[in-house]
Amino acid sequence: MNKIIDIFENLMTFKDEYEWLDFKENWFSKDEIGEYISALSNGAALCGKEFGYIVWGIKDNTKEISGTTINFDKDIDGEPYKHYLARKLKPSIAFEVQEFEYNKKRIVMLVIPAAKSVKTKFDGVDYIRIGSSKEKLNKFPEYEIRLNNILVNGFPTIVNMPAPDYAQELTFQKLFVYYASKGIILRDESFEKTLKLKTKNDLYNIMAYILSDQNNVPMRVSVFSGVDKASPLYSVKEFGNTCIFYTIDKILEYGDTINIIQADERNRITSRKDIPLFDFDVYREAILNAFIHNKWLTLNAPAITIYTDRIEILSHGGLAIDQDIEGFYSGSSLPVNEILATLFLQLRISERSGRGVPKIISVYGKESIKIEKNRITITIPFNKIDVNEFHIVSNKVSPKVTNKTEDLILELIRDNPNITIAQLMIKTSLSEPGIKKNLKKLKDKNLIRRVGANKDGYWEIIE
Repeated sequence: MNKIIDIFENLMTFKDEYEWLDFKENWFSKDEIGEYISALSNGAALCGKEFGYIVWGIKDNTKEISGTTINFDKDIDGEPYKHYLARKLKPSIAFEVQEFEYNKKRIVMLVIPAAKSVKTKFDGVDYIRIGSSKEKLNKFPEYEIRLNNILVNGFPTIVNMPAPDYAQELTFQKLFVYYASKGIILRDESFEKTLKLKTKNDLYNIMAYILSDQNNVPMRVSVFSGVDKASPLYSVKEFGNTCIFYTIDKILEYGDTINIIQADERNRITSRKDIPLFDFDVYREAILNAFIHNKWLTLNAPAITIYTDRIEILSHGGLAIDQDIEGFYSGSSLPVNEILATLFLQLRISERSGRGVPKIISVYGKESIKIEKNRITITIPFNKIDVNEFHIVSNKVSPKVTNKTEDLILELIRDNPNITIAQLMIKTSLSEPGIKKNLKKLKDKNLIRRVGANKDGYWEIIE
């Protein structure tokens, strides 16, 4: 029972519902629950989760624990309800109904195994979660194709996914030199196998691509002359397009360059006090975390944005598959890219102590780390001295410059840069004029741009 309580408490730390997670209070619908089981089973496979969950006893909007009266042992058409559901699910999946008391409230949790080999269907139909709604899978062919690929080949990682066709002629001279600088000699005949740079089909994988001498993965530092992206863009400095170990070194050097040491002469008696613009150790940990945990499958590097009052370091992809939020904060971190993390350890770029996130929190607090479904942003405020007033300027994170609708459209574009206006209309329930209006706002705020023609082009997020 303690394990179930631990799972429940971890699920309650998630602010949103996901393709594999849903909260209910007392809702009951004989067949829709079966459809949700299909949706969450397929959704768990799509997200690389071992299980999906439906939790009853939780108020949908507030996440308040209210308790529930739902009963899975009730009689439905002459048989226990659990048997009714199991009979209509194909293939048969061993879902579990867990009942327990939490804070004197009755909780019922449905534990649903992820689909394996084939899609999970209820009454002959397969379902999926899109946002917070349940839909028939065949309405969304892009999700169906992705799910079928996962069921055949496994959940994609930077090790089992091949690099693009145009990126199969790779060289690794810089990687050899970098390893040698750390006192480790790579062997020509075995380094690809040792570092796991090829797929089972003998193709270079995504990890090989980002470690190669030359790639098309830029790392941009955008500097704004204000406190948000509505401010004028001062400069864009581009790193990357090469082995990411060298990119990291350049990014750290750049951070050291902009970390101005300020002379604090307030209340000076004998000697002045030197105050850096920001804590460089935190900056280093934030950069390493961003690179180790970034979702490199999309070939989007982490992004650094510098405002007049802070630095924001964004990594794509969110938490690792089985990472819980409290474990992340405490330093019990599970790497999104396990093999890549091993190379960082081998090269002594990072360590296994798990000190990175706790170090960030100890200096700037939990509020400096924003965890979202598809990205993690670490904010490092500047510790500026106002030389006229002789006091530390208290920097606050700037107000959000986008609304919920714009955030949703940005997230959909991040997931699929080729998304069409028609697809955006389906996924947002907005009219065509509404979509075009919001796209114009995002372009005016310098958050997105259109690359290529309207018919054959794609959207690009401006980080």
